[in-house]
Amino acid sequence: MLVIGATGRIGRLVIDRLLAEGVPVRALTRRPEAAVTLPAGVETFIGDLTVPESLDPALNGAGAAFLVWTAPPQTAAAVVERLAAHVRRIVFLSSPFRTPHPFFQQPNPASALHAEIERLIAAAGVESTIIRPGMFASNSLAWWASAIRPGRAVRWPYGAAATAPVDDRDIAAVAALMLHQDGYSGADFVLTGPESLTQAEQVGVIGDALGRRIAFEEMTPDEFRNLSQGAVPGPAVEMLLAAWNAAVGRPAYVTTTVADVLGTAPRTFHQWAADHAEAFTPDSEG
Repeated sequence: MLVIGATGRIGRLVIDRLLAEGVPVRALTRRPEAAVTLPAGVETFIGDLTVPESLDPALNGAGAAFLVWTAPPQTAAAVVERLAAHVRRIVFLSSPFRTPHPFFQQPNPASALHAEIERLIAAAGVESTIIRPGMFASNSLAWWASAIRPGRAVRWPYGAAATAPVDDRDIAAVAALMLHQDGYSGADFVLTGPESLTQAEQVGVIGDALGRRIAFEEMTPDEFRNLSQGAVPGPAVEMLLAAWNAAVGRPAYVTTTVADVLGTAPRTFHQWAADHAEAFTPDSEG
């Protein structure tokens, strides 16, 4: 099994899950220095999605591939063509842009790219499974940890917007199963956590895990735009603001897919926060 995007937050967990299940794993990473962080027993290859022919050594004999697209779109067709020529199964990490909930229906350049890659995979005729995670639980690390560590209030827009954060480990567990078990060809899965929580409630859950109250202060959309300048592309900022605005006043979209596929209950955001509490403490490196 080949994991493309092996050192990313989901790819790395997919590798761990496959190894735990005794499945031989190949890892593709763009940076040689990142390869040294992968666990023993992983066959590592250096390749770049922007140079499709660089994938060939990793693809020869791989059997199945987990694809996370982390490059500009120009080489997507050539990469999918190479994948289809070498592997019998592709598991693609996409997004829930087809989901009938306003949170997922905002204009999003990433969703347009995902839709095109899905079209390419379907046209290639290769066996495939599409995984569509909603909001990642781990987003809260990037968004709020820098304020929580030093004990400041979390200032954020649309605190009343509800999402259903899905634990990265559950996403990886579903992906790993799709890679090495038959019976999921053509399947299309939307993955969410088990509960609808507003953003302010999520900050409160992290506070519970730390044993202290974390103040939440509403930030205006314009303040968020200014804060994000230079760190987040403008279209992504506008997509997030529109999605959060659309989510205010309605429960998040929740699926039972994780439980249906894995046969075990999905991890709650409370469990995720408890397991990652150390990352929100002052002595964490972040």
